[in-house]
Amino acid sequence: MSTRDDLVEATRELLWERGYGATSPRAILDVAGAGQGSMYHHFRGKEALAQEAIERNAEEMREQITTDLASGSSAVEHLRAYLVRQREVLKGCQFGRLAQDADVVGSPALRGAVEEMFGWIRAQLAAVIAAGVESGEFRAGLDAAKTAATVAATLQGAYVLARSAQDVAVFDDAVEGVLALLTAARA
Repeated sequence: MSTRDDLVEATRELLWERGYGATSPRAILDVAGAGQGSMYHHFRGKEALAQEAIERNAEEMREQITTDLASGSSAVEHLRAYLVRQREVLKGCQFGRLAQDADVVGSPALRGAVEEMFGWIRAQLAAVIAAGVESGEFRAGLDAAKTAATVAATLQGAYVLARSAQDVAVFDDAVEGVLALLTAARA
């Protein structure tokens, strides 16, 4: 890997562990094993580096979600694959963590990247739910966009509840609860 890639990977790791505001350029350099000035040689500053790290996280997450939502033969099975896949629950969601970081929210570029990712996730979930309504799997009239927002919000809330309790079972309960609601919405 190049120094540039090492810096991006270190930033990805630190954003997830500490958040943007608590990640210093020095910490990035230390984790990357890069020399003083390396960050500014490759990036305009910490924000530009963080933006690239967030974009890389988004790319990776999009691939995973696309794979998840293609699993199974029904809308509920697609959603189940997305919701129950293996996660580092107690670390929280990479994007959910950023959405709670005041320095990210205060940066139009970083907030925009996070907002775009959550919008993309909701759109993917809505497409699966709409296809389920169209195929007759879900009852007619089920609002795909609102249901997708509920699924996404439940997942983010499940991370928060599990982290606060330091108990993965809390996350699993929320996931099983939203799956029960989706199953109840079947036609």
